[in-house]
Amino acid sequence: MATIALDQSVLRGTGTGMTVDSQLTDWSTLSDAEIMLRVRDGDDAGYTYLIEKYRRPIIHFMFRMVHNEALAEELAQEVFLRVYRSRATYRADARFTTWLYRIATNLGVNHARDTKYERAAQNIYLDQADAETGTTPDVADARPTVEHLMLQGERMQAIRQHVMALPERQRTAVLMHKYQGMDYREIGEVLKLSESATKSLLFRAYQTLRDKLKDFV
Repeated sequence: MATIALDQSVLRGTGTGMTVDSQLTDWSTLSDAEIMLRVRDGDDAGYTYLIEKYRRPIIHFMFRMVHNEALAEELAQEVFLRVYRSRATYRADARFTTWLYRIATNLGVNHARDTKYERAAQNIYLDQADAETGTTPDVADARPTVEHLMLQGERMQAIRQHVMALPERQRTAVLMHKYQGMDYREIGEVLKLSESATKSLLFRAYQTLRDKLKDFV
């Protein structure tokens, strides 16, 4: 996939949609849906705000799907391009994050299908979230021992491989639940499942992972 460059005038908020009112807007006082409705109506400054708010979470989400930092950033750019291109059809009948992650999920799944991307990661990255807590280690934290890093790396690689080996919907649900902190209802909205069906889907996924990873517990 060729590198995708976002429209810099949009990113800087200097496009035709930038108004005096939008410059003075305190975006944090508005919901994401309200902001996206303003973007739909031509206010590009709101789009810049949403990119700044969700860029890192979407990159992390895409990284969990493709296990390549450069590709994850590229796909995240494509996600936001699709958001912008689809702004005219946006309807606030669901959470903005539901709509955003549905776009990201579809893009990641289609990429995996189209390219048969090899998911096994070859490196341990500093910004990888811990498999149990979902938190990202700070570079300034005290350095663990070499033995700890080796054991952690082996465990994380096993978790990564078994998560990516799950059936498609189970894999996507685990990524959203464990690493993005999304609840059952939010995941169900993205996957177009009921809350009870989402709970059942995650139960089966986690049961499979427990069975596969019992040697690492």
